[in-house]
Amino acid sequence: MENIEFVDICNRSLKCSVFTYVSFYRTALFCRFREYLYSSVHGTKDATLTAKLVARLSWFFISKKDWFEIVWFSVMETLWKLLYLLEPAPVTLIVTAVAVTFGSAFRALNYGKEMERNRDWSEASITLDRSQALMIPIMSSCSLLLMFYLFSSVSQLLTAFTAIASVSSLFFSLSPFAAYMKSRCGLADPHVSRCCSRSFTRIQGLLLVSCFLTVSAWLVSGHWVLNNLLGISICIAFVSHVRLPNIKICAILLACLFVYDIFWVFFSERFFGANVMVSVATQQASNPVHTVANSLSLPGLQLITKKLELPVKIVFPRNLLGSTASGGNATDFMMLGLGDMAIPAMLLALVLCFDYRKSRDPMNLLDLHSSKGQRYIWYALPGYAIGLVTALAAGVLTHSPQPALLYLVPSTLGPVIFVSWIRKELPELWEGSMCNGNDKARQIEV
Repeated sequence: MENIEFVDICNRSLKCSVFTYVSFYRTALFCRFREYLYSSVHGTKDATLTAKLVARLSWFFISKKDWFEIVWFSVMETLWKLLYLLEPAPVTLIVTAVAVTFGSAFRALNYGKEMERNRDWSEASITLDRSQALMIPIMSSCSLLLMFYLFSSVSQLLTAFTAIASVSSLFFSLSPFAAYMKSRCGLADPHVSRCCSRSFTRIQGLLLVSCFLTVSAWLVSGHWVLNNLLGISICIAFVSHVRLPNIKICAILLACLFVYDIFWVFFSERFFGANVMVSVATQQASNPVHTVANSLSLPGLQLITKKLELPVKIVFPRNLLGSTASGGNATDFMMLGLGDMAIPAMLLALVLCFDYRKSRDPMNLLDLHSSKGQRYIWYALPGYAIGLVTALAAGVLTHSPQPALLYLVPSTLGPVIFVSWIRKELPELWEGSMCNGNDKARQIEV
């Protein structure tokens, strides 16, 4: 009898010990899991903790109530972080990128029609073929590696070349506005000279001087607003002069750049010891103006910035309302590469040209709700905005750089291909050609 009571007492003690251990283990594991969620939300990494949690996590140790609390905590923290996208800097970046992408496509269409009307093919655009589309990512990779290893050696040369290209691009981008103001005000604008077999008017001369002064101001101050202005003008000029003939070539180019962007952002550190894309994007170039002024001991040297952000991206201070004039750490700015605007803009220019050829009436930039409202441009443009917001959200949540084309390529090319397939116009878009000299010239209303 005594033996039976002793065994019963032992069994009860063992059960109590097991229950206490399981309860304690479950509570500790839950606390550690919440700690991991908090650390991941706030950008701290703990690989050992993550491995242990993944190995030990099970429904046996965490009840449904605890799981609900974990999920609720995670969702609320995620939503709280995404509220950052509503701050002035991200909103301004998104609006600017969407406007520049659409404006570049529309300027490309207008430029093609100007060349067609004037029968002036001296500035004919380059239309990419299949081999060129395949070579662009390869050449871009070579340029990226060159900038990664030899940037300090060639930065001044790159700055000088960029300054010249910026003057030309800014003149090209602002020429339509100058022509519009001239016609609106009824100004006489006689030809005053000829340059490069082309007539040159007085207003064009004033515009060229203004562009030169703008680039000079950028070389002196390095202000981010001027950097953005020059970057936007380069994007517009590039999209206008480099064209895609059809969706097939466009899909090849975007697919190659899709892989290119993912590799150089996510995997380059494994092969080169550093994130090549981020390193190149955040490097500042030496200012040749400062070097010359320093060698000549010119007065006002302290007013000239020593380092410059090249206009290959648009940047906005994270504290936009209290931004500084220039300089600062790269982490103090939000940035978006010109390629993340120019490449989707080439697709938008292609579908905008297709919409133009399909329409029978003059196009109106603001005509969104008419019978012509089913144009492909209105599927590609919202797709670009959605992809850009998704890319920024992914960057906020992961605290790491994101390849924007990972999100932009599916969100822009996907809707165009799907809608054209539904309309049975995919073969025409896939193998067709964009606007050419045989199309009837039609006035585009702005």
